Amino acid sequence: MPKRVLRPRNLAFQPRPTYPYSPGTRGGDYVYTAGQVAWNDKGEIVGIGDVRAQTRQVLGNIESILQEAGASMSDVLKCNVYLADIRDFQAMNEEFAKAFPTDPPARTTVQAALAETEMLVEIEAIAFLGK
Repeated sequence: MPKRVLRPRNLAFQPRPTYPYSPGTRGGDYVYTAGQVAWNDKGEIVGIGDVRAQTRQVLGNIESILQEAGASMSDVLKCNVYLADIRDFQAMNEEFAKAFPTDPPARTTVQAALAETEMLVEIEAIAFLGK
């Protein structure tokens, strides 16, 4: 099955012209999201200074990409989480738990410099649609 680019309407602005990537792709039974940040449907970063608000926006963006592929959050196998400040781990973790209340995916969380200084969290996901 050929690669299918996933670009939900609420993320139609992505990627910014200088960022050459797709919000998500599907190949066969796998869905891959690009690292999502707290951009809203206008391309603005929401929750400046608030990692909880940014985490909610990021997870909402991931959910939109998954839905475009016919998947859901329960299909996510693995997430990589990047925090601008590892001291935000607990707050991010609490919001992450709300998105995956049962059988959460495997996850890696690290501190990393993100693309823009207002970005506090970036998350990428891999989902599987097979049986």
